[in-house]
Amino acid sequence: MSWIYIIDLFGTCVFAISGVTTAIHKKFDLVGTLVIGFVTAIGGGTIRDILIGSFPVGWMSNRHYLLAILAGYILAYLFKKNVLRFKKSLFLFDTIGIGLFTVLGIEKALSFNLNWEISLILGVISACFGGVLRDVLANEVPLIFRKEIYATACLAGGIVYLVLIQICPWDYIIVPAAILTVSLVRYLSIKYEWQLAFND
Repeated sequence: MSWIYIIDLFGTCVFAISGVTTAIHKKFDLVGTLVIGFVTAIGGGTIRDILIGSFPVGWMSNRHYLLAILAGYILAYLFKKNVLRFKKSLFLFDTIGIGLFTVLGIEKALSFNLNWEISLILGVISACFGGVLRDVLANEVPLIFRKEIYATACLAGGIVYLVLIQICPWDYIIVPAAILTVSLVRYLSIKYEWQLAFND
């Protein structure tokens, strides 16, 4: 297994933890929390695959993704009292995850010979729309529609990736550079309270 695939599974697990944690906070039952964790983890990739006509969608042809989601579900319940202590770590893993999922979404779109603009959009969908579905099902305003910079960070990382695959001769630095871009934009936007919103 490649390191990208391993991180992809890890990101799936972390996203599942994020969804289950949200559902636990909302006092959903065991089935409800599993559904939210599942949707959070694979929602974006499923929408991407449906849009580009890739069937069966990724998680249906690889049981490792289901196992990663189940692991996240179990871990979220086992350590639910301690989750808030690891909030910063989860933020870091979530940010790395959306960076990686942005790249993976772009790569898959390009493999279907889609142009770079559409590939970029599908990369953002891959990274963000699991969280959108989670928030909608949990009766929250989706994070990407609030002032916090989220999808914009994915756009920035996606653009870096698309540029580097054209000009950079060192393949091994392209994916890390894109993920680092997403992480830096997210971190700096939180630290300095950057917002993409008009003041009243």
